[in-house]
Amino acid sequence: MNARIPIPPAAPSFQVKRIGAFCGAEITGIDLTKPVDPHDIAALGKAHAEHGVLVFPNQRISADDLRRFGRAFGELTVHPFSTNAAGAPELIVYDQKEGNPPPPTDIWHSDETFRECPPMGTMLCSKIIPALGGDTAFCNMGAAYESLSGKMQNYISGLEAVHDFKPFKTLFAETEEGWRKLRAFEEIYRPVTHPVARVHPVTGRKVIFVNPQFTLFIKGMEESESRSLLEQLFRLTASLEHQYRHRWEPDMLVFWDNRLVMHAAVHDYYPQRRLMERVTIRGDRPAGAGGRADGAELRTFKAPPVMSMAGRQAREHEKG
Repeated sequence: MNARIPIPPAAPSFQVKRIGAFCGAEITGIDLTKPVDPHDIAALGKAHAEHGVLVFPNQRISADDLRRFGRAFGELTVHPFSTNAAGAPELIVYDQKEGNPPPPTDIWHSDETFRECPPMGTMLCSKIIPALGGDTAFCNMGAAYESLSGKMQNYISGLEAVHDFKPFKTLFAETEEGWRKLRAFEEIYRPVTHPVARVHPVTGRKVIFVNPQFTLFIKGMEESESRSLLEQLFRLTASLEHQYRHRWEPDMLVFWDNRLVMHAAVHDYYPQRRLMERVTIRGDRPAGAGGRADGAELRTFKAPPVMSMAGRQAREHEKG
């Protein structure tokens, strides 16, 4: 009996053109108003993990098209603090214009790292763009990790950082009702811990995974050391070589990998109008790039922590 000759996978129907040295690729030859072939979806997933930012020009798509394309890569999530479409909470609508300024997205970040399982990717589609300004900047945090010395790479591998939805807490009024709602969301989205350097689940690449928008501190580390280390890691986004700055055109979709790149929206266009639609795809729990650091290695105490001592005096909050 003759052995069956394996059939090679079909070549993707689209074309990929690199547009950035460290991240960014343009995808052409595909029509997102129609369902995309599963083979092409798989190929796009690989390109997404490799290039970090995929740009689809000339895509006059509807909100339903955007949601269908997003679902091809996984479950769509609902942002708990964003504006969305009536009847479609997973569709975020950004309609910035005079009287409705842009949200605080001009800070380097990876989307929603306050979640236990942050998004794997985000799709943003341009509907109305300003005549000037409104770019989005991206930075490859895998390249940022690789730019560190071997000593520093070893040092941060195994460290963990605490993330929180701190920038959205200003959305709640300083009233009894506002405080009640905030406490309810704080119960739902408690601070979460992620590795400082994560392993990309597709490529295996090590990536810096802290950001100035959501990261509070390094777990187990003394406050001044934690702040100093985080500031050093945050400044890695300043490397121009690792950046790609995207200039929007009408009817353009950008699909970025939150596991690899950070981004920041440039707010130089207000009060011109900028209308965008977005969906976000659920990700997995980030895995660390090394064994978890021993707490005893991270901090030296002048005296043992009070709450660690069994024979300590009781505090007022513990009484009753």
